[in-house]
Amino acid sequence: MQHLQWYPGHMTAAFRMMQENVKAVDGIIMILDARAPYASINPKLDGLFANKKILYVLNKSDLITVSDAKRVIANFKSENKKCIAVSAFDKKAVDSLYDGIFDLLKEKSERNKRKGFFAPLRIMVAGIPNTGKSTVINALCGGKRTVTGNKAGVTRGKQWVRLKDLELLDTPGTMPPYFEDQVYARHLAYIGCMNDANLEFEDIAAELIKELKGKYPELLSERYGTDVSKSVAEIFDGICERRGFIIRGGNYDYARCSAAIIDDFRKGRIGKIILE
Repeated sequence: MQHLQWYPGHMTAAFRMMQENVKAVDGIIMILDARAPYASINPKLDGLFANKKILYVLNKSDLITVSDAKRVIANFKSENKKCIAVSAFDKKAVDSLYDGIFDLLKEKSERNKRKGFFAPLRIMVAGIPNTGKSTVINALCGGKRTVTGNKAGVTRGKQWVRLKDLELLDTPGTMPPYFEDQVYARHLAYIGCMNDANLEFEDIAAELIKELKGKYPELLSERYGTDVSKSVAEIFDGICERRGFIIRGGNYDYARCSAAIIDDFRKGRIGKIILE
């Protein structure tokens, strides 16, 4: 299995930019992918924001079950961390996020009012690549104000976005410089937080099948019509055969099959799945 690591040079510059701006903000919104909430916490960012109030946001929560979202939120609460589940495409959830921001910084807001000081609260929006930071900001704004894309590394520089009573700083996604936990690294690869061009997709797809076989056998069987008691290699072959991923000479086209499996997972076609 490929050792996974992705820390391009622009992330060093991005981290330095956040270091320079963190003193200028009142709080942090940390965007996490609900399917891999713990893998999508960058410990280096947690350290940088140690003295700031942080609201952890489980984005893409429509891709997991309500009960799983509640479980993760409860886990964060047990560590005295504020956490909320949202889908950037659900207006009601976005409204609750807006309320959550002001609840997080209630003391600061009330202190400003007592002083007759009505400047907007300044929030840094941070996280690893492709967790939906810019999409969440656009949802809060009610329109497209930042650059978004369904791949890792779209945002490369800081962008300030002004709302009526908030100023949001969109920042580039940043990875840890090194992954000690390769399980977490694989989870990030599954959900598209790494540069796909650097991944060996056949290995990633095989590991994903292995994980789903252990955690979600019913969903795996339902999606691909496979016998989950078989080995990962046999399941892989079966998906190739049923999907018609066959090349000249009757050999299986593992490259196309791998891409299809990962795409199915990322788009929620296999079902509502949480990896952690």
